[in-house]
Amino acid sequence: MKMVNSAALKPSRVVIVGMGAVGTTTGYTLMLRQRSSELAFVDVNHDKATGEMLDMNHGLPFTGGVKVWAGDYSDCKDADIIIITAGASQKPGETRIDLLKKNASIFKEIIERITEVNSHGILLIATNPVDILSYTSWKQSGWPASRVIGSGTLLDSARFRYLIGKNKGIDPRSIHAHIIGEHGDSEVPVWSLANIAGTNLELDEETQQDIFDRTKNAAYEIINAKGATSYAIALALDRIVAAILGNEGSVLNVSTLLEDYNGVSDVYLGVPCVVDRNGVREILPLPLNETEKVAFQSSANKLKEQIAGLE
Repeated sequence: MKMVNSAALKPSRVVIVGMGAVGTTTGYTLMLRQRSSELAFVDVNHDKATGEMLDMNHGLPFTGGVKVWAGDYSDCKDADIIIITAGASQKPGETRIDLLKKNASIFKEIIERITEVNSHGILLIATNPVDILSYTSWKQSGWPASRVIGSGTLLDSARFRYLIGKNKGIDPRSIHAHIIGEHGDSEVPVWSLANIAGTNLELDEETQQDIFDRTKNAAYEIINAKGATSYAIALALDRIVAAILGNEGSVLNVSTLLEDYNGVSDVYLGVPCVVDRNGVREILPLPLNETEKVAFQSSANKLKEQIAGLE
């Protein structure tokens, strides 16, 4: 008997805006895992969206269960989740912050088009710099912060856990460790709370630094090698979609609006959050040590300066 994801049994629509490497891979992942009953693709290049839609539809006899089409912003009207991956892509040698002004301008029009037809869905932002664009999208949309979510440090934390697990020879799913703060160069490893199934994680400082450097620089390494990241971020976005549509109450390191969180307020950063059908239901406080707290506050201040410059 064929097993069907329970979320796909309920009528639901996910719209992806931007069919570049991330948007296309995310769409394919959502289709394969049957996360929603409807999946619509929107792109400024409608032919590109149509081509991706046709290619996936031709595989439906092998998977089934999902209606996939290339549409426009009017399809956001009945969307439960709108994933935004549109924008200029990060070039070799370019930081996520370098992308800010280019993508902020692109986002202004995208958010206007979406909010003209939808006021009830959840915005899931993946475009970089994701924390700042999530913050400006929240401001522009006028939606509750709980329903404007950035992909945050979910992928960074996955990379972190993978590298720790590789070092220890342990399945990364048994590694419990967080990267918090900016999805970018000022992100913070929470070594003080890292553990293996509740047991202490014993790594010397040199090894810790090497693992963190490889975590932080992973995107640059991939971009230099193949031009773009796509698979792991698509899986991260799929995980967030599953938590929302499945009303899971899962703890995920997404980017959300912080108020008095370890001394940080009025900025979007990646921290552990409870995610369910309404978006971010709860933000979980982490008992950071003093070094981690200072680094986290520094990450927040860096992004606040960028936002102030943008405004």
